[in-house]
Amino acid sequence: MLEFIAEQRIAEAIAKGELDGLPGTGRPLDLEDDALIPEELRLAYRILKNAGYVPPEVETLNQIAQLERIALDGGNARAVKKLALLKARIESGYYAKALARLG
Repeated sequence: MLEFIAEQRIAEAIAKGELDGLPGTGRPLDLEDDALIPEELRLAYRILKNAGYVPPEVETLNQIAQLERIALDGGNARAVKKLALLKARIESGYYAKALARLG
C-alpha cells in the first residue's frame, strides 16, 4: 500500500512539473557510486560484484519482483504463496539484522 501511495505522489509531482529542472536531469544515473559502502569493504564488494556474485537478500528481492509481476498478470496460486513466503523471509531477516544493530 505504501508503495502505491509513493508511486501516486511521484506521478502527481511529475504531472505538476515539480520535478522539472532538478540537478542531473537528463543525465544517466551513476550506478557505480559506492559512497554508502564503508571504505574498508569497497574493494571486496567491487570484486564480488565483478565476479557476478549477488547477495542472497538481493536474489530474494529479485525473485519477489518477478513473482509480483506474475501475480499482477493473474498468476497462479502457487506463485502468490511463494511470494508471501519470500516476503516474510526477507522481512524477518531485515528486522533481525536491524534489531541486532540497534541492540
